[in-house]
Amino acid sequence: MNTKTFTNELNTSIKFGNSPIDYFILMKPRVMSLVVFTAFVGYYVGLSDNVDRLNPILATIGIFAIAIGAGASGVLNQWYERDIDSIMERTKNRPIPSKKIDPSEALTFGIILSFISIIILGLAVNWFSSLLLAFTIIFYAVIYTVSVSYTHLRA
Repeated sequence: MNTKTFTNELNTSIKFGNSPIDYFILMKPRVMSLVVFTAFVGYYVGLSDNVDRLNPILATIGIFAIAIGAGASGVLNQWYERDIDSIMERTKNRPIPSKKIDPSEALTFGIILSFISIIILGLAVNWFSSLLLAFTIIFYAVIYTVSVSYTHLRA
């Protein structure tokens, strides 16, 4: 693991965690940017004649929650594919295969992000949207990730 360690007089180690950049990379920011763009377009199209009814603060919170949900899906995807990612040239430098982030930390991070994004979207926007976000996270992290493992699309 890539951590800085300090030793005190009792010869016990104190670890300081990984870089926040590693956790951000784990969230697949390029995929997140596409999801944010799609959410923004959805807001725009949905309010074409009712722009005065849009609360910009709640819309921003909603898009933020959707982005976090997309990031959570990316984290869970990379956690599941960590073994194959470590031997593929294209993916071997990702945070989990390169040992920058421990797999159990990544799983915990992905689950926590999933719950946070779903709760924020439910409280700020509505619970139906939150349910759709939960479905999307489960679909990408479980159904898509597992199904790609059994196809020729992996490479």
